[in-house]
Amino acid sequence: MRILIVTDAWSPQVNGVVTTLRHTAYELQQMGHEVGLVTPASFRTIPCPTYPEIRLAVAPGARTGEMIEAYNPDAIHIATEGPLGIAARRHCLRVARPFTTAFHTQFPEYVHARCRLPISITYAWLRRFHRPSSAVMVPTNEIHGRLQRQGFARLAYWSRGVDTKLFTPASRDPAVTTRPVFLYAGRVAVEKGIERFLELDLPGSKWVVGDGPARAVLEARFPSATFHGMRHGQDLAYFYQQADAFVFPSRTDTFGLVLIEAMACGTPVAAFPVTGPIDVVRDPVAGVLSNDLRSAALEALTRDRAAVRNYALSYSWTTATQQFVSNLHVRAAHDGVSRAAA
Repeated sequence: MRILIVTDAWSPQVNGVVTTLRHTAYELQQMGHEVGLVTPASFRTIPCPTYPEIRLAVAPGARTGEMIEAYNPDAIHIATEGPLGIAARRHCLRVARPFTTAFHTQFPEYVHARCRLPISITYAWLRRFHRPSSAVMVPTNEIHGRLQRQGFARLAYWSRGVDTKLFTPASRDPAVTTRPVFLYAGRVAVEKGIERFLELDLPGSKWVVGDGPARAVLEARFPSATFHGMRHGQDLAYFYQQADAFVFPSRTDTFGLVLIEAMACGTPVAAFPVTGPIDVVRDPVAGVLSNDLRSAALEALTRDRAAVRNYALSYSWTTATQQFVSNLHVRAAHDGVSRAAA
């Protein structure tokens, strides 16, 4: 099958959406499918307001349609609701090509955190965007229920996985002397609530791995924490392996790939009992969920690292990608979508 994925999120961005799509494309190819990608790399781009690390395609409409028709896919998946996603959606509706979409990010909550736009307005726009989709793929049961209550239809489950060969336990580095080490890894942005972690009264040391628009402010405000910047691959795995607990202060994530990356390294999780963590850390053997994040972080230190690792092995990119394929709408000669659905 020829599968085309359209996404506004792609390298050099480092986030859960990019990681998910990279692994999904690889697994699809391993299954024997052909995979095409429409990404900002093929367009002139401008920086996203308030988040310059993200590049947005400029006026991608006509070229996006040309790329879709040139590839002539059996199935189209529109991964994001940005300029490329909007252009792909418009073209598919115009030429009656079915497509699927995904809900990767709690976009309404993120926008509200940045500019206070009412959440109801953004959800109304998202409902319109996803309405003609054959399946709106969501990562967790919690997000499924939330979107269902918001009036979304044709919701389908698409989980996530972890590279258990890269993210694996390792021996303690004797150079790390100030323990316990509490780690946060991910985007350093206002919606992640990192200051909640950095404000905690905890023993040992606090590490922050990642980059983003809030880094300079947080680094100046919390000089006792160590900001290690963006890390990749084995370098990233090292920080998970050396941490004694992974603290996840976000209340706005849909899943949180970093949670299972940390657990795959044997590092227990401390997080709030909110969307994302409550679906990912389903067994207390792997971590502690509490509205008292400090208590959760301290209690996480008592978890058995071997048991944490064993729990993480239940997450597989192969299984997740099989779910993705089962949700696709494979185009047949009689297929069509109503332009009125737009």
